[in-house]
Amino acid sequence: MEESEAISRLKRGDISGLECLVMLYQAQALRVAYLTTRDYVIAEDVVQASFIRVYERIDQFDSARPFAPWFLRSVINSAISAVRGRPILSLDLEPGGGTELPSPGPGLQEMLEAAETKEEIRAAIEQLPPKERAAIVMRYYLGWDDAEVSHNLSIPPGTARRRLHDARQRLRSLLPAW
Repeated sequence: MEESEAISRLKRGDISGLECLVMLYQAQALRVAYLTTRDYVIAEDVVQASFIRVYERIDQFDSARPFAPWFLRSVINSAISAVRGRPILSLDLEPGGGTELPSPGPGLQEMLEAAETKEEIRAAIEQLPPKERAAIVMRYYLGWDDAEVSHNLSIPPGTARRRLHDARQRLRSLLPAW
């Protein structure tokens, strides 16, 4: 079943439409929520609540627009709310605490250096405030341009650019060797 058919079914009250949307977007939503909250359990709760909100509010969705940005904005806003004022303790990006290594093509030294670099970046991103972290996730992990970040955070374009600028400045100070 395609996304448009799933949305149509859901708007008619057929829960099978939600099942299709979960299959299509659960992994991406969980990654976005985790990158924002830095806590796998909270990220799972955020994603589950976001899908329930989709079911409850699907009538508010304009079927002429793409679903993913509408849904992922909800996920990110919920993730920001979930971590607001809560200290972030974990330094791992991957659920379960593992470090994702690059493909085995490079030699062992290059692999270790790449894993070290990735970990340094993860640790620096963790130290960003949740709103800046969300903007970075949207821009660099989802590949959204500044206008999409602005639209999906429901903030003016200048504010989105400022958050990204501030986040990059903080990252520069946290990663001086870069």
